[in-house]
Amino acid sequence: MSGRGRVPSGQPTIADVARHAGVAVSTVSYVLSGKRAISELTRNRVLASIRLLGYHPNAGARALASRRANVIALVLPLRSGIQVPVVMQFATAVVTSARRHDHDVLLLTSDEGPAGLHRIAAGALVDGLLVMDVELHDGRVPLLRTLGRPSVLIGLPAESRGLTCVDLDFHRAGQVCVEHLVTHGHRRVALLGAPAAVYDRGTGFAHRTRAGVLAAAARHRVDAVALPCEENAAEVHRRVVDLFARHPDTTGLVVQNEAAVGPVQAALAALGRRIPHDVSVVAVCPDQFAEHASPRLTRVPVPAEDIGRQAVSLLMRKLGDEPTPEVTLLPPRLTVGDSTAAVATAG
Repeated sequence: MSGRGRVPSGQPTIADVARHAGVAVSTVSYVLSGKRAISELTRNRVLASIRLLGYHPNAGARALASRRANVIALVLPLRSGIQVPVVMQFATAVVTSARRHDHDVLLLTSDEGPAGLHRIAAGALVDGLLVMDVELHDGRVPLLRTLGRPSVLIGLPAESRGLTCVDLDFHRAGQVCVEHLVTHGHRRVALLGAPAAVYDRGTGFAHRTRAGVLAAAARHRVDAVALPCEENAAEVHRRVVDLFARHPDTTGLVVQNEAAVGPVQAALAALGRRIPHDVSVVAVCPDQFAEHASPRLTRVPVPAEDIGRQAVSLLMRKLGDEPTPEVTLLPPRLTVGDSTAAVATAG
């Protein structure tokens, strides 16, 4: 009697799937690995049997058969100036998206630079790499162009030729912030940016935002100053006090430092400057930081989930030998909150 269609008891095997679908074991293997073309009708029948039986292929055997580890590396040096809550949003998005593609994620946090990338890529531990905290002149970039493992950068170096990069368009984000303030009549604005160490490393997102702010200010003939801002509340207070001592007519602030948002608001209150009556504030930050602030901040959100999801999708396409664009920049969107208003007129 044929075993086709019979539902086995216990943990199903690949042979059980083959019998249930009425095909050879090798056909089931080809459906799972994708190593050989199988007709759509047969493929659907095999997949239906897999679902019905609840079959889970052995990960080790599948990796050997396909020469895949089904693991990708997320390379994230945890250095000074890194906002860990924001970083974890990216990491969570990457892990969640990778699981949808049946991949696990190996998180690498040590700052080994090119040597660390070479060590990981030289083994068979991962199929590909996602690289964060990208600098404009990143020492890892030349190696990424020559590695035998596919890679995607979450960030944008100065030269993207031969790479695959995805990020928010931070240059445009800086412009959008200034343009919003200009439409409300602000003629002197300031950027309170990332900590000095982030600029000193040449980290791309910080430099691109600063360039966008200054470019938009110049285009609209608005006075602007761009300053690094540390995370410590006392240092933030000193920075804000010094800013208004030097430029007392500043009426618009752009803040690109999640940890400094609260201290900036506190420092303005200590100076007797009300938001938004005396000073309008626009932040470049994730939505939850802006929503929890008081008043609720006008912001350009950092779409960590979208970026993480797209990074994984691009890496999967590269693993499948599909073409990918060199640069994918997500357009910024401004969400208006309660922290910006028209400049108050005297009298």
